[in-house]
Amino acid sequence: MFLTISGLAKSFGDNKVLKDINLELDKGEVLSIIGPSGSGKTTLLRCFNGLETPDKGRMSFENGLTIDFGEKASKQSIDTMRKKSAMVFQSYNLFPHKTVLENVIEGPVIVQKEKRANAVERAEALLEKVGLKEKKDFYPHQLSGGQQQRVGIARALALKPELMLFDEPTSALDPELIGEVLTVMKDLAKEKWTMIMVTHEIQFAGEISDQIVFMDGGYIVEHGPPQEVLKAPKQERTKQFLQRILNPV
Repeated sequence: MFLTISGLAKSFGDNKVLKDINLELDKGEVLSIIGPSGSGKTTLLRCFNGLETPDKGRMSFENGLTIDFGEKASKQSIDTMRKKSAMVFQSYNLFPHKTVLENVIEGPVIVQKEKRANAVERAEALLEKVGLKEKKDFYPHQLSGGQQQRVGIARALALKPELMLFDEPTSALDPELIGEVLTVMKDLAKEKWTMIMVTHEIQFAGEISDQIVFMDGGYIVEHGPPQEVLKAPKQERTKQFLQRILNPV
Protein backbone atom coordinates (compact mmCIF):
# COMPACT_ATOMS: atom_id res chain seq x y z
CA MET A 1 0.00 0.00 0.00
CA PHE A 2 1.46 3.37 -1.05
CA LEU A 3 -0.10 5.37 1.83
CA THR A 4 -1.86 4.31 5.03
CA ILE A 5 -3.54 6.80 7.38
CA SER A 6 -4.52 5.66 10.87
CA GLY A 7 -6.42 7.60 13.56
CA LEU A 8 -5.62 11.06 12.17
CA ALA A 9 -7.05 13.96 14.19
CA LYS A 10 -6.62 17.72 13.98
CA SER A 11 -8.04 20.59 16.03
CA PHE A 12 -7.78 24.35 15.81
CA GLY A 13 -8.31 25.49 19.37
CA ASP A 14 -11.57 23.92 20.54
CA ASN A 15 -12.67 23.19 16.99
CA LYS A 16 -12.10 19.50 16.18
CA VAL A 17 -11.72 19.60 12.41
CA LEU A 18 -10.60 15.99 11.77
CA LYS A 19 -11.73 13.05 13.88
CA ASP A 20 -10.25 9.55 13.63
CA ILE A 21 -9.47 9.52 9.90
CA ASN A 22 -8.43 6.14 8.48
CA LEU A 23 -7.55 5.69 4.81
CA GLU A 24 -5.47 3.57 2.45
CA LEU A 25 -4.28 4.53 -1.03
CA ASP A 26 -2.46 2.32 -3.49
CA LYS A 27 0.01 3.57 -6.09
CA GLY A 28 -1.72 4.77 -9.23
CA GLU A 29 -5.11 5.24 -7.53
CA VAL A 30 -7.27 8.36 -7.54
CA LEU A 31 -9.04 9.25 -4.29
CA SER A 32 -11.68 11.99 -4.33
CA ILE A 33 -12.89 13.70 -1.16
CA ILE A 34 -16.36 15.23 -1.27
CA GLY A 35 -18.60 16.81 1.34
CA PRO A 36 -20.13 20.09 2.51
CA SER A 37 -18.08 23.19 3.28
CA GLY A 38 -16.44 23.01 6.71
CA SER A 39 -16.39 19.21 6.78
CA GLY A 40 -12.58 19.02 7.03
CA LYS A 41 -11.77 18.14 3.41
CA THR A 42 -9.09 20.76 2.75
CA THR A 43 -7.54 20.35 6.21
CA LEU A 44 -7.15 16.63 5.53
CA LEU A 45 -5.56 17.33 2.16
CA ARG A 46 -3.12 19.80 3.74
CA CYS A 47 -2.11 17.14 6.29
CA PHE A 48 -0.86 14.94 3.47
CA ASN A 49 1.96 17.32 2.59
CA GLY A 50 2.72 18.96 5.91
CA LEU A 51 0.93 22.27 5.40
CA GLU A 52 -1.00 21.22 8.52
CA THR A 53 0.38 18.92 11.21
CA PRO A 54 -2.12 16.47 12.73
CA ASP A 55 -2.42 16.38 16.51
CA LYS A 56 -2.35 12.61 16.55
CA GLY A 57 -2.48 9.60 14.28
CA ARG A 58 -0.06 7.84 11.99
CA MET A 59 0.92 8.17 8.35
CA SER A 60 2.90 5.37 6.68
CA PHE A 61 4.36 5.18 3.19
CA GLU A 62 5.35 2.10 1.22
CA ASN A 63 9.08 2.84 1.48
CA GLY A 64 9.01 2.42 5.26
CA LEU A 65 8.58 6.06 6.27
CA THR A 66 6.17 6.20 9.21
CA ILE A 67 5.24 9.38 11.05
CA ASP A 68 3.57 9.07 14.44
CA PHE A 69 2.07 12.48 15.12
CA GLY A 70 1.18 11.54 18.68
CA GLU A 71 4.90 11.40 19.38
CA LYS A 72 5.51 14.86 17.94
CA ALA A 73 6.83 14.00 14.50
CA SER A 74 10.30 15.31 13.74
CA LYS A 75 10.80 18.15 11.28
CA GLN A 76 12.99 15.83 9.21
CA SER A 77 10.24 13.22 8.80
CA ILE A 78 7.66 15.87 7.90
CA ASP A 79 10.08 17.37 5.35
CA THR A 80 10.58 13.90 3.86
CA MET A 81 6.81 13.45 3.63
CA ARG A 82 6.37 16.89 2.05
CA LYS A 83 8.86 16.06 -0.71
CA LYS A 84 6.69 13.15 -1.80
CA SER A 85 3.79 15.35 -2.85
CA ALA A 86 2.88 18.47 -4.78
CA MET A 87 -0.31 20.49 -4.44
CA VAL A 88 -2.47 22.32 -6.97
CA PHE A 89 -4.34 25.12 -5.20
CA GLN A 90 -7.79 26.48 -6.00
CA SER A 91 -6.42 30.03 -6.34
CA TYR A 92 -3.49 29.07 -8.64
CA ASN A 93 -0.82 30.69 -6.39
CA LEU A 94 1.43 31.55 -9.34
CA PHE A 95 4.19 34.14 -8.91
CA PRO A 96 2.75 37.19 -10.73
CA HIS A 97 6.17 38.70 -11.52
CA LYS A 98 7.51 35.51 -13.13
CA THR A 99 6.74 34.12 -16.57
CA VAL A 100 4.92 30.82 -17.04
CA LEU A 101 8.23 29.04 -17.65
CA GLU A 102 9.86 30.66 -14.61
CA ASN A 103 6.91 29.59 -12.45
CA VAL A 104 7.27 25.97 -13.54
CA ILE A 105 11.06 25.76 -13.02
CA GLU A 106 11.05 27.61 -9.66
CA GLY A 107 10.63 24.48 -7.51
CA PRO A 108 13.07 22.20 -9.35
CA VAL A 109 15.81 24.85 -9.54
CA ILE A 110 15.44 26.65 -6.20
CA VAL A 111 14.20 23.85 -3.95
CA GLN A 112 15.49 20.69 -5.60
CA LYS A 113 18.72 22.27 -6.92
CA GLU A 114 18.19 20.87 -10.40
CA LYS A 115 20.32 22.27 -13.23
CA ARG A 116 18.43 25.08 -14.93
CA ALA A 117 18.86 23.62 -18.42
CA ASN A 118 17.35 20.30 -17.33
CA ALA A 119 14.53 22.05 -15.51
CA VAL A 120 13.71 24.19 -18.56
CA GLU A 121 13.64 21.15 -20.86
CA ARG A 122 11.27 19.31 -18.53
CA ALA A 123 9.13 22.42 -17.98
CA GLU A 124 8.65 22.92 -21.71
CA ALA A 125 7.60 19.26 -22.08
CA LEU A 126 5.10 19.65 -19.22
CA LEU A 127 3.71 22.89 -20.65
CA GLU A 128 3.19 21.06 -23.95
CA LYS A 129 1.44 18.31 -21.99
CA VAL A 130 -1.07 20.80 -20.58
CA GLY A 131 -1.40 22.62 -23.91
CA LEU A 132 0.44 25.79 -22.99
CA LYS A 133 3.95 25.60 -24.43
CA GLU A 134 3.27 28.60 -26.65
CA LYS A 135 2.48 30.65 -23.52
CA LYS A 136 5.78 29.95 -21.76
CA ASP A 137 6.95 33.59 -21.92
CA PHE A 138 3.60 35.04 -20.83
CA TYR A 139 2.90 36.32 -17.33
CA PRO A 140 -0.01 35.02 -15.22
CA HIS A 141 -2.10 38.16 -15.72
CA GLN A 142 -2.03 37.52 -19.47
CA LEU A 143 -3.69 34.10 -19.04
CA SER A 144 -7.26 33.00 -18.39
CA GLY A 145 -8.08 31.31 -15.09
CA GLY A 146 -8.15 27.92 -16.77
CA GLN A 147 -4.75 28.51 -18.32
CA GLN A 148 -3.32 29.64 -14.97
CA GLN A 149 -4.60 26.49 -13.32
CA ARG A 150 -3.04 24.34 -16.05
CA VAL A 151 0.27 26.11 -15.36
CA GLY A 152 -0.28 25.25 -11.69
CA ILE A 153 -0.63 21.58 -12.63
CA ALA A 154 2.55 21.70 -14.75
CA ARG A 155 4.37 23.40 -11.88
CA ALA A 156 3.31 20.62 -9.49
CA LEU A 157 4.31 17.89 -11.97
CA ALA A 158 7.74 19.52 -12.39
CA LEU A 159 8.57 18.51 -8.81
CA LYS A 160 8.29 14.83 -9.84
CA PRO A 161 5.98 14.03 -6.91
CA GLU A 162 4.85 10.57 -5.94
CA LEU A 163 1.50 12.03 -4.88
CA MET A 164 -0.50 14.80 -6.59
CA LEU A 165 -2.87 16.79 -4.36
CA PHE A 166 -5.69 18.92 -5.80
CA ASP A 167 -7.59 21.36 -3.58
CA GLU A 168 -10.83 22.16 -5.44
CA PRO A 169 -8.85 23.01 -8.58
CA THR A 170 -11.89 24.27 -10.55
CA SER A 171 -13.74 26.21 -7.84
CA ALA A 172 -12.32 29.61 -8.86
CA LEU A 173 -13.00 29.11 -12.57
CA ASP A 174 -15.82 30.28 -14.78
CA PRO A 175 -17.96 27.30 -15.84
CA GLU A 176 -16.74 27.44 -19.46
CA LEU A 177 -13.10 27.09 -18.34
CA ILE A 178 -13.59 24.11 -16.02
CA GLY A 179 -13.46 21.53 -18.80
CA GLU A 180 -9.91 22.34 -19.90
CA VAL A 181 -8.57 21.71 -16.38
CA LEU A 182 -10.59 18.52 -15.90
CA THR A 183 -9.28 17.20 -19.22
CA VAL A 184 -5.70 17.53 -17.99
CA MET A 185 -6.57 15.81 -14.72
CA LYS A 186 -8.34 12.99 -16.58
CA ASP A 187 -5.18 12.45 -18.63
CA LEU A 188 -3.10 12.24 -15.44
CA ALA A 189 -5.50 9.64 -14.05
CA LYS A 190 -5.14 7.58 -17.25
CA GLU A 191 -1.35 7.78 -16.84
CA LYS A 192 -1.78 6.30 -13.35
CA TRP A 193 -0.57 9.25 -11.31
CA THR A 194 -1.42 8.75 -7.64
CA MET A 195 -3.86 11.56 -6.85
CA ILE A 196 -5.98 12.85 -3.97
CA MET A 197 -8.55 15.44 -4.97
CA VAL A 198 -10.96 17.61 -2.98
CA THR A 199 -13.73 18.55 -5.37
CA HIS A 200 -17.34 19.61 -5.87
CA GLU A 201 -17.27 18.14 -9.38
CA ILE A 202 -19.19 15.02 -8.33
CA GLN A 203 -19.74 13.58 -11.81
CA PHE A 204 -16.07 14.05 -12.71
CA ALA A 205 -14.99 12.42 -9.43
CA GLY A 206 -17.18 9.46 -10.30
CA GLU A 207 -15.53 9.12 -13.71
CA ILE A 208 -11.86 9.11 -12.68
CA SER A 209 -11.77 7.95 -9.04
CA ASP A 210 -10.95 4.54 -7.65
CA GLN A 211 -12.23 5.62 -4.24
CA ILE A 212 -14.66 8.29 -3.02
CA VAL A 213 -14.68 9.62 0.53
CA PHE A 214 -17.68 11.58 1.81
CA MET A 215 -16.82 13.73 4.84
CA ASP A 216 -19.07 15.59 7.24
CA GLY A 217 -18.31 17.15 10.62
CA GLY A 218 -14.69 16.02 10.53
CA TYR A 219 -15.56 12.35 10.07
CA ILE A 220 -15.43 10.02 7.09
CA VAL A 221 -19.12 9.19 6.83
CA GLU A 222 -18.86 6.97 3.77
CA HIS A 223 -15.99 5.47 1.80
CA GLY A 224 -15.89 3.13 -1.16
CA PRO A 225 -15.78 2.85 -4.95
CA PRO A 226 -17.70 5.52 -6.91
CA GLN A 227 -20.48 3.17 -7.99
CA GLU A 228 -21.29 2.48 -4.34
CA VAL A 229 -20.85 5.90 -2.75
CA LEU A 230 -22.43 7.92 -5.57
CA LYS A 231 -24.98 5.48 -6.95
CA ALA A 232 -26.01 3.48 -3.87
CA PRO A 233 -24.89 5.30 -0.70
CA LYS A 234 -25.58 3.49 2.56
CA GLN A 235 -25.62 6.50 4.88
CA GLU A 236 -28.56 8.89 5.04
CA ARG A 237 -26.26 11.92 5.34
CA THR A 238 -24.52 10.95 2.08
CA LYS A 239 -27.87 10.55 0.36
CA GLN A 240 -28.97 14.03 1.52
CA PHE A 241 -25.75 15.65 0.31
CA LEU A 242 -25.83 14.01 -3.12
CA GLN A 243 -29.51 14.85 -3.54
CA ARG A 244 -28.81 18.53 -2.93
CA ILE A 245 -25.72 18.59 -5.16
CA LEU A 246 -26.97 16.49 -8.06
CA ASN A 247 -30.64 17.55 -8.00
CA PRO A 248 -30.75 21.16 -6.79
CA VAL A 249 -34.16 22.78 -6.54
